[in-house]
Amino acid sequence: MAIKAFKRFEKKFIISKEQYDRLIPLLSDYMNLDKYCKLGENYNIYNIYYDTLNNDVIRHSISKPYYKEKLRLRSYNIPTSLNDKVFLELKKKINGIVNKRRVVMTLGEVYEFLENGKKPFFDDYENKQVIKEIEYYLSKNKVYPNVYIGYSRKAFFGKEDTEFRITFDSHITARRDDLYLSSGFWGHDILGENKYLMEVKFLGAIPVWFTKILSDLEIYNTHYSKYGNEYMMYCLENKNNNIKRSSKVC
Repeated sequence: MAIKAFKRFEKKFIISKEQYDRLIPLLSDYMNLDKYCKLGENYNIYNIYYDTLNNDVIRHSISKPYYKEKLRLRSYNIPTSLNDKVFLELKKKINGIVNKRRVVMTLGEVYEFLENGKKPFFDDYENKQVIKEIEYYLSKNKVYPNVYIGYSRKAFFGKEDTEFRITFDSHITARRDDLYLSSGFWGHDILGENKYLMEVKFLGAIPVWFTKILSDLEIYNTHYSKYGNEYMMYCLENKNNNIKRSSKVC
């Protein structure tokens, strides 16, 4: 079992297919494809987000607080058994700085831990520490599987600065039922056709060469949260359904 910790800034951009097609070739001089983009192809990411029955986690998150955190289960393949490896992640954001703590466990171990409180065995300090952090989070937040979000990703990292990363997510798909990673990639679109969510991830400053490209292509920073956007669409749909039911009663 292994642990990874990430601490960085993130900037997000919604770009069109035209901007995407112009941007990708310009990155080749400065960046390399992520190792998961085998033969230049995208790879998929599958997530289950945990929340309270009242959606308290995401409601707090979209209020733009100084501090927020969320728990999610992530996989880079569709699990076919309880022995498949997955990532359990606690993602925190403090005044704009993202800190992500995660451990690799089997899917069965995750279910035993989250549903029955049975902690997996770790023989090293770091993994034990992350599990303690997640355990503390669970003691303060009664959360359940709430939303599935999956997407296709193309990722790059800097040739000179490997901590500088750019990811492009498309076909962002969500659902609020059948909340199992093993159920695969399906749901409703929450981004829009021919659109890409570009995330720029860095520790220090964004390179000058990249800011020039953004200016030339008229790409501007925006605020976008996959889970936050899904929740707002969910609320709007419920509101519209309530209006329809009310009109039928009248």
